[in-house]
Amino acid sequence: MAEHADLYFSDPDAPLRARPLGMVRMRTLVVLRWTAVVGQLITVLVVHYGFGFAVPLVPVAFAIGASAGLNVALSALAPLDRLARPNEAAAQLGFDIVQLAVLTGLTGGLENPFIMLLVAPVAIAASVLPRDHALALGALAAGCAAVLMAFALPLPWTEAGGLGLPALYHAGVVIALIIAIAFAGLSASRGAVEAERMSAALAATQAVLAREERLAALGGLAAAAAHELGTPLATIQLTAKEMARALPAEGPLAEDAQLLIDQAERCRDILARLSRGGLDDDQATLRAELPALLEEAAAPLRGLGPEIAVVLEGGGRPPELRRGPETLFVLETLLENAVDFARNQVTATASWDETSVTVAIEDDGPGFTADILPALGEPYLTTRKGGEGAGGLGLGVFIAKTLIARAGGEIRFANRPGGGARAVAVWPMARVSARNQDIREN
Repeated sequence: MAEHADLYFSDPDAPLRARPLGMVRMRTLVVLRWTAVVGQLITVLVVHYGFGFAVPLVPVAFAIGASAGLNVALSALAPLDRLARPNEAAAQLGFDIVQLAVLTGLTGGLENPFIMLLVAPVAIAASVLPRDHALALGALAAGCAAVLMAFALPLPWTEAGGLGLPALYHAGVVIALIIAIAFAGLSASRGAVEAERMSAALAATQAVLAREERLAALGGLAAAAAHELGTPLATIQLTAKEMARALPAEGPLAEDAQLLIDQAERCRDILARLSRGGLDDDQATLRAELPALLEEAAAPLRGLGPEIAVVLEGGGRPPELRRGPETLFVLETLLENAVDFARNQVTATASWDETSVTVAIEDDGPGFTADILPALGEPYLTTRKGGEGAGGLGLGVFIAKTLIARAGGEIRFANRPGGGARAVAVWPMARVSARNQDIREN
């Protein structure tokens, strides 16, 4: 959604050039045409029988019947609930223009006041179709008006011979009609553009607010978890220490017992940070070079199975970044997911330039499945076997994507060509550089 909204915000005329397909339903076009058929039929009957004007009923009936026949055919051949393709909608509106031009040509041409109805199909096209289609229909309407200057039956009057209007008047009507078509088309088109831009902005705002609300709710859950898990973690750590003291120092289980102690301590540190709302203020502003941040994020995961390699691809000295809790959480989450699924190797490749910092984390595991890959980043979505019971709520990637989006960055997921998963995190250099922080503080 954000990409779609950015298109409208960065280029106000983008909807005119590339309006999404299917902006009008077939049913809408059919209903409008039935309305026109009923209106035309009533007008002809009132003029002929009510006012006594000599209207050529047979050809007029054929013109009106053509519109009715098109509606019947469309209703019988295709479902009306579907969205009309641009070419289909343009063809139908073009038919309406020609039908209306024929009908007015049979009843006075440019002298018929209903000639101004040629503006209606063009206005509809400008509001729902791409620019090229709307311009083509506007040119068709203007061409029909020009043809009616030379080929049209006289306007029926009660008096014999009627009233003959000069050619200059006819030319003025054509010019006025062209101006009306252009003005109505432009107004409808600009109105549609503004409506689309507002719709895109509203959708983007709602999406951001929804993510912020879910992240705020997770803050309360984190505080509750920190409180509730403190006691059982202390018990686990105490039991692990008792086991370590009871086991022989060189025994096969001593290393496992020490690992339990270390991981329990790590869990208590994480819960302590959650209960404080993140790192302390003095810690949040510390500096660290990019390799140091990667090593810090990878340190708790070393020794859990797969090897973790940190590779630097940028030229020159690595950038010094702000050691913020958001950046560390993103790196820790992506590395932990890679370690969970890797067979033997996890590689974190860091690169940078003047505008951005990029960290690509790859593993040699099975990769993402086709159904999971498009939905990565949604809350409560987990790729671990067994779902939530396997130790993950599916919130880590969601929180990571939200935090990096706050900093103006993004996370992209993909499968490696040779097998395994790949996650790429990109931050704008201006938002994470410690040097830029110094400039702001000074």
